[in-house]
Amino acid sequence: MSLTISDGPLSRRAPDTTNYTISGPAHNLLMHPFPRRVRAEFGGETVADSTRGMLLHETGLLPQLYFPEEDIRADLLEPTEHTTHCPFKGDASYRTARAGGRVAENAVWSYPQPTAEAPWLAGYAAFYWDSMDAWWDEDEQVHGHLRDPYHRVDARVSSRHVRVLDGDQLLADSDRPLLLSETGLPNRFYLPRADVRIELLKPTETESVCPYKGTATYVGRDGQDLAWIYERPLEDATKIAGHVCFDPGKVRVEVDGALAS
Repeated sequence: MSLTISDGPLSRRAPDTTNYTISGPAHNLLMHPFPRRVRAEFGGETVADSTRGMLLHETGLLPQLYFPEEDIRADLLEPTEHTTHCPFKGDASYRTARAGGRVAENAVWSYPQPTAEAPWLAGYAAFYWDSMDAWWDEDEQVHGHLRDPYHRVDARVSSRHVRVLDGDQLLADSDRPLLLSETGLPNRFYLPRADVRIELLKPTETESVCPYKGTATYVGRDGQDLAWIYERPLEDATKIAGHVCFDPGKVRVEVDGALAS
């Protein structure tokens, strides 16, 4: 994610604070080995299992894992007539997965004859993440998508003064937030629940999954999600457990008197 999104070196808008230029197309591809074993399961079967997966970084997109064809259960796949065209990679062919009496249409794609600029895609295939029942990074199940080796999350204790308002209504006031810095994303302030007027917020049905932080639940007002909470975050983000993070696009978040972005 850090390479291809936001101000990463392979993004569409690389930062000005560099002493280099990239001589190449505006859309960049970078493929390199993923360092661990990855498995995809569907219908009670392991459809793919490899220690030789390759991670493709592509401008503006999340990294995508490609499996060697030899590490995919060809007997569980059948070709379809579906095709798509990518000007940077070529024409993609698709296959449907069938296992345990279940079907995932066009779940797998590959580039049998990739473009001259990406010949190394030949012999590899990728899966739509949500088409499979479960994904495993070594022996740990992964949700959302695989972790990018270039992505990190840092949570730091802070003494900045954070106020949150919904119109004229004060929702939170804290001078002991946790500052979360995450690759490619703006800083976010996570506030202790005791510093939030939680009685003004109601749980909503919204959930989101982050492979770096875990599963977030949401709270809000008048049917609108205003903030999220990681009750049981993953190990890289344990500090933010139970803290409340407000969406600065939905409410006014002030940090030391200035409006947060």
